[in-house]
Amino acid sequence: MTVTPNLDDPTTWPLFHRGMCQRCQAWCCRLPAEVTVADLIAMELLTDFDRQEPARLLVKRLKKQGIIEHFHEKSGKFTLSRRANGDCLFLGEENRRCAIYNKRPPVCRQHPRVGPRPGFCPHAEK
Repeated sequence: MTVTPNLDDPTTWPLFHRGMCQRCQAWCCRLPAEVTVADLIAMELLTDFDRQEPARLLVKRLKKQGIIEHFHEKSGKFTLSRRANGDCLFLGEENRRCAIYNKRPPVCRQHPRVGPRPGFCPHAEK
């Protein structure tokens, strides 16, 4: 039986503890993930040369490639794309594991220490 968390209500999330990730269905990978140009370079989605390109051109290219959903001009952050079901673009559909785990951005590496409710996780297990 799967318990589905309410992603829109962080007050319903359980306190994070070691071992949760082993049994999890990756509900945190449905949260919006904001990344910078440096993160996209580390993820090998952009090159260092791309730093010189105007943001508007990067945004156009990354949206066309389906890598980002939004660009927040004030913060200079991009929101990674999600599938129609809400899953992160890089979450494996079959195994529910990150396809770019070793290159994942800091926002993902630091979960649940950072996020909508630090220290809590929208955990759901089988």
